[in-house]
Amino acid sequence: MSKTRYSELGGFLRSRRERIRPEEVGLAPGPRRRVPGLRRDEVAVLAGASVEYYTELERGSGSQPSDQMLAALARALRLSRDERDHLYRLANRPIPHQGGTASHVHPAMLDLLTRIDGTPAMVSTDLHTVLVQNPLAIAMLGDLSAHHGRAASFIYRWFTDPASRQIYPQEDLAPQSRSFVADLRAAVGRRSPGDAEATKLVDELLQQSPEFQALWADQDVEVRRDERKRIVHPAVGMLDLNCLSLFSEDGRQRLLWFTPRAGTDTAEKLALLTVVGTQAMQTEPAR
Repeated sequence: MSKTRYSELGGFLRSRRERIRPEEVGLAPGPRRRVPGLRRDEVAVLAGASVEYYTELERGSGSQPSDQMLAALARALRLSRDERDHLYRLANRPIPHQGGTASHVHPAMLDLLTRIDGTPAMVSTDLHTVLVQNPLAIAMLGDLSAHHGRAASFIYRWFTDPASRQIYPQEDLAPQSRSFVADLRAAVGRRSPGDAEATKLVDELLQQSPEFQALWADQDVEVRRDERKRIVHPAVGMLDLNCLSLFSEDGRQRLLWFTPRAGTDTAEKLALLTVVGTQAMQTEPAR
């Protein structure tokens, strides 16, 4: 990247940072703030970067940011799709296709995720790639956005990696498999005929998983809007949850949040999980 391009990148990041109020991203405004908008250290925390690295970016120096870092910065700064694309161009990176881990999340959906307090929540694509989670969702399920390539899709891992099923009760596995496949068929149907991303995912699953092949042949179609989830967490035990979904206008993304089922002790366990945090999550979780 040229020095001019680095300087433009830094100026753009600074301008976006200065327009955001702390309360818009779930931070306390505080009585004394010397700068408009967010501080550099706050953006760094929201994006999962070191303060030193983010400071270098704003100063127009440092190394070229990765695709993953640019996606994290776009979400931290609540960029619109056009702003996100501009950020990638300034960093001399290709615009990511919709559906991968760097997919743009609408700022309003991110805002809602930020405001959901006391219950696990996350945003995923229609092909079950998790884009962003709130802290309690990470504590409950682990960091599901850490996977890349084909494995970024949870439905791909569900049918190709037995470890992805470990925190579900054994008797829930078959219903979950059927639900995943019916939901995927609905997602494929919503997309354009021959959509490359969806077609490749289905083809690979048909080749690698006899279970998926048998379920796909049943032709079941059902969008996962709300369902019961039972998750065995290694630190707090069985969580009995309602899983609810809010869809984007085009159906390509969904906001999922998990609420305790009435008549169970799950609410108390979720409160405990906010204290336990992510440290207790030792296994690859399922969704």
